[in-house]
Amino acid sequence: MMFWYDHDVNGWGWFAMSAGMILFWALIITLAVLVFRALNQPHEHTHLPAAPAPEDILRERLARGEIEEEEYRRRLAALHAPPLTKP
Repeated sequence: MMFWYDHDVNGWGWFAMSAGMILFWALIITLAVLVFRALNQPHEHTHLPAAPAPEDILRERLARGEIEEEEYRRRLAALHAPPLTKP
């Protein structure tokens, strides 16, 4: 019976053992949550960059001097015109 009651473990030993066990399980649970989140996070590299709008392309061409203002306005009006219906 001495084996069960006399291990030279006093109150601080029990406290250290309990705190160590709590820290151990907290670490295991934290690692599991972090791994779960990392695996379920969507990959950001799959998104393609957005194509510029037609108005932006026209604006850039006008700014570079590739087209005149009259042609810019004509093409912009054509972009905003309602689509033609086939008879």
